[in-house]
Amino acid sequence: MPNSSIWSAGRYESVAERIAPIAAEVLTAVGARLPLSGAELVDLACGTGNAALAAAAAGARVTGVDITPELLAIAAEKPGGDAVRWVAADASATGLADASFDAAVSNMGIIFVEPVAMVAELARLLRPGGVLGFSTWVRDADNPFYTPILEVLGPPPPAPYGPDQWGDPDTARSRLAADFTDVTIENGVHPWRFASVEQAVDLITRESPMHLDILARLDDGTRARLVGAFEAAFAAYAGPGGVEFGAPYAVVTAHARSN
Repeated sequence: MPNSSIWSAGRYESVAERIAPIAAEVLTAVGARLPLSGAELVDLACGTGNAALAAAAAGARVTGVDITPELLAIAAEKPGGDAVRWVAADASATGLADASFDAAVSNMGIIFVEPVAMVAELARLLRPGGVLGFSTWVRDADNPFYTPILEVLGPPPPAPYGPDQWGDPDTARSRLAADFTDVTIENGVHPWRFASVEQAVDLITRESPMHLDILARLDDGTRARLVGAFEAAFAAYAGPGGVEFGAPYAVVTAHARSN
């Protein structure tokens, strides 16, 4: 998983604001299984707290956990931030008490964490029958945020896990099978909209922590080629109204096993 210094680079809040509608979908899916009002809920890898704050506004008693203190500080300053308990910790090793939550949620957060440890922590934190809900990106053949990286840098070395693996239904069900039941996967397409190609490139070069980490490790020439590839990728989706494209995602919900 990327460490805390990576997530504090750039302006993650800009990314979080753009994916906040998916956080709302996660909470709606969890709320269909368990009333949020009065529930003990933990938001894992909560970032700047969009899901945590929305859950608190719905009446849940919320703990938000993230490995990056700088992001928690932003979350705490938002309206309603004083209603949430903010904890700086690894999402897969929170240090929170066993079976202390009715629900656990995450918006594009826990998908970056090593999955075996993450599922074990989810099962430990939830009470029997508790509800899990999280979102994940789904692998796409043409992704302007990722395809340019492959074009310029080539395929990455094989990795044991990645953030879009949870978007494969068989993978998600297999990972959850031992500790969770009633797994439901709902798919959608998230619209990314930018006023211009320049604004889209700004997200990559100034705001997105994951992209900034990649760019920082390149020499000047390679970095320039990669930025140029991003410009071309976004330009392919440009029209009179700006740049717009869709990114597939899924919302996964399940119940913690009672035995």
